[in-house]
Amino acid sequence: MERVEELLQNPAIHEFFLRLVGDEGIQLIARFPETGEHSDEALAEITGINLNSVRHSLYTLYERRLAEYRRVKDNETGWLTYLWHLRLDNLEPVIAEDLATVREKLEARRRYEEENDFYLCKTCGAMYTFSEAFPHEFSCVTCEVPLSHFDNEVLVTALRRRLAAINESLGDA
Repeated sequence: MERVEELLQNPAIHEFFLRLVGDEGIQLIARFPETGEHSDEALAEITGINLNSVRHSLYTLYERRLAEYRRVKDNETGWLTYLWHLRLDNLEPVIAEDLATVREKLEARRRYEEENDFYLCKTCGAMYTFSEAFPHEFSCVTCEVPLSHFDNEVLVTALRRRLAAINESLGDA
């Protein structure tokens, strides 16, 4: 597994983490000690990041299987301490899962764009499908001006290209 600094140098991985945990989360990942388990309080102290931000980032990473914790109970006080460590070895399948979700959404959008004929109000910018425009005789419901046919081929082409790139990166080309 690459070192954390090297991983974060990859623009795609950096963008993934930025979307997932934001700037402070990336700082936490970058400054996370390489070995051992650490409490959220210790991580806040080590990294200089606000404790609530550390906790939020850790739980977000945990939800994506990129961090794990072990719970330890203090027998005198009854307090629970969570000791955290990163699991960046899970990064590749997590990103693949994320890309597969994006692919599903883009595929649904591509189908919608291909299966519908669109009409645009040039006054207010409202967009209608054929089935929405037909009952109103191809006039805008808001402005009552005639609608213009909207050619969405540029959008369909962009969606196809994006889907092809995702499929290639997932090995489904």
